[in-house]
Formats: sequence, structure tokens, C-alpha cells
Amino acid sequence: MLEGKVALVTGASRGIGKACAITLAGYGATVVVNYNGNKAKADEVVSEIENAGGKAIVYQCDVADFSAVETMMQDVVKEFGRVDILVNNAGITRDGLLMKMSEEDYDAVVDTNLKGTFNCIKHISRQMLKQKGGRIINLSSVVGVYGNGGQVNYSASKAGVIGITKSVAKELGSRGITVNAVAPGFIVTEMTDAIPEDAKKEIADRIAMKRLGDVKDVAETVAFLASDKASYVTGQVICIDGGMSV
Repeated sequence: MLEGKVALVTGASRGIGKACAITLAGYGATVVVNYNGNKAKADEVVSEIENAGGKAIVYQCDVADFSAVETMMQDVVKEFGRVDILVNNAGITRDGLLMKMSEEDYDAVVDTNLKGTFNCIKHISRQMLKQKGGRIINLSSVVGVYGNGGQVNYSASKAGVIGITKSVAKELGSRGITVNAVAPGFIVTEMTDAIPEDAKKEIADRIAMKRLGDVKDVAETVAFLASDKASYVTGQVICIDGGMSV
């Protein structure tokens, strides 16, 4: 489905990003596994892909750093000649009530989650325009659609990702570049491990499918949006939440 394609997945050393990298590689793409802080985990992802017969490399870059992202994109294009798929997954949380939230915690989340998405799209869009095609998939969240107490910074950043998605889809659509967002609900990752089991049960009871999601649920949707099967889908936000938002 993705043979011959080059994909760059940000924040791919764990969680949803890891699942996306492995899934895209499984469909034939060569994957650039971006990470910021944990090289060992990123190397493990590459090893898992290679052991399954796929191709991948690691690349360290803080997506919040405008110049560093520019260099990353240049290096990847120099290495592979193109980038067909960009998955903007890198994200952090610094949860807290508005009255107690520091400026530093607000800025850190927005810089990584929102500005990082802008940085990556900004620096790969020219290459995709030259190619006359590309797939950009941005990771938003259901809290970016509906909000969530204690996550003002995270909700704002993920709502902003939706705004970027729709705007860039309009700017680049005529050149064969699609831009879409996925908005996961409660997905089992390292981030949710800290949630007490009774709280997880309460959350699951509010979901139509009565369970939390799996990272594969998100990764398969990303793979679909990255493929030619989704060539006429752009500017969309797909909630992957088991019916939580119904």
C-alpha cells in the first residue's frame, strides 16, 4: 500500500507515534523515526521495523525548534530524495488547573504540540510542492474538539492543530497534497498508565464501545490517510474515540 514511499513520524519513540511508524513500515514505507530525548527507545523502534523486514532510520530533533526542523527536513530529503508522508505526532502534556498553570507549562505544550506542527509543515511543504503530492496527517485530540478541565494548554494546542489542518488543506489541495487530522480519545499509552484503574473504568463506561482504544486503532487510520485510498480526503478531522463524543 505504501511501497516506495518515505514517511517521517515525529515523536515516534513511544505510544501512538511508535505504532504509526511500525504500521507505515509494515505497509512498505521507509520511515524516519523522529525523537527528541530518548534515543534508546527510538533505536528499539527502528530495530523492530528492521526485524520485520522494513526500513527505518532515527533522527533526533526538537520539533519546537524552527531551525532544527528545517535542518531535519533538508537532511531527510538529501538522504531519500523525497518525503511523501508527514505524521505530526510529537506532543507533551503539562496538565493543571488554569488558576495554577504556569506560563512555562502553557508555553511548553503549545510550542511542542502546535508550533511543532507548524514548523514541520512549513519546512516540508516546499518539497511536497515540488513533488506535486504528499500526505500530511496531524495528531489532534478529542479534547481539542470538546475541551477538558485541567488541560487548558493541551486543549488549546490540539484545537490549534485542527485550525492548521483545515487552513493548510485549502492552501495545498490544488497541488495534490492532502492534510488531515486524527483526534484520538482515551488510548492506552504510557501517558494513560498513570491513571488509576477505577478511573479508567469510569472513563470506559462513558465510551460507547465500553473500552479504551489501542494505539493500533489510531495507526491504521493514519495509514489509510497516508495511502492513495484517501486521495480525495483532505481538511478532515477523524475522531478515534470509540464513540465517546457521540
